[in-house]
Amino acid sequence: MKAVYNLMSFAAALAMIIVLLITSVELVAYYEPGFYEREYRKYKVQEDVKMEMADILYVTDEMMDYLKGYREDLVVETRVDGEAREFFNDREKAHMADVRTLFLGGIRLRRYMLLLAVFCIGTLISMEEETAKRISRAYLIACGCFLAAVLGLTFYLSRDFTRGFTQFHHIFFDNDLWLLDPKTDLLINILPEGFFVDIAVHIGLVFGFLLLVFAAASAACLIVQKVKMNKNDKKQ
Repeated sequence: MKAVYNLMSFAAALAMIIVLLITSVELVAYYEPGFYEREYRKYKVQEDVKMEMADILYVTDEMMDYLKGYREDLVVETRVDGEAREFFNDREKAHMADVRTLFLGGIRLRRYMLLLAVFCIGTLISMEEETAKRISRAYLIACGCFLAAVLGLTFYLSRDFTRGFTQFHHIFFDNDLWLLDPKTDLLINILPEGFFVDIAVHIGLVFGFLLLVFAAASAACLIVQKVKMNKNDKKQ
């Protein structure tokens, strides 16, 4: 049974790490205060799209609502170069529909991973007394493995982000709608490659912080368990 307990512990730990990763993406993409405006000013997108910052931020808010499933279409009216028009063209709408599917799929995956973690932990609690110790150890091992993979990916992307960005799209999209033209597609002008570099860094920092918080809690749990064992040994 020990092997089963270890497998369930590792599954719970890995599931929690995936939950933290998806949560990190959500926090930065949807909820980091002022992130988009800072990026737009950094890359001077107002000049590229000939729009006021307030209008760009309005379009962004509507786009985020669409990705979160709060609205059913991307018919967003705004002003470009002083003229009223829709911001998104048909190609951009089709691509963002794919992105929305990916984002909502990630939210569903997080829900499933959380349920898996709760199931495994609950089952372990009902079957043995050292669940906290076993889960903490499994989390630290899984965290180490995941961090090694993330560092490897970071090194790979740092050498050629464009290649990695392109491969990401080939993996997650089965069409070429993501290949936008700056001359005709406004979306690529407000979200240049540098934006994606920055958001990846922010996500990595938030994810790293959450991993370390849980790692510290796991290490503290193991230390407490060890102290208790030492005290019991002395009493005997």
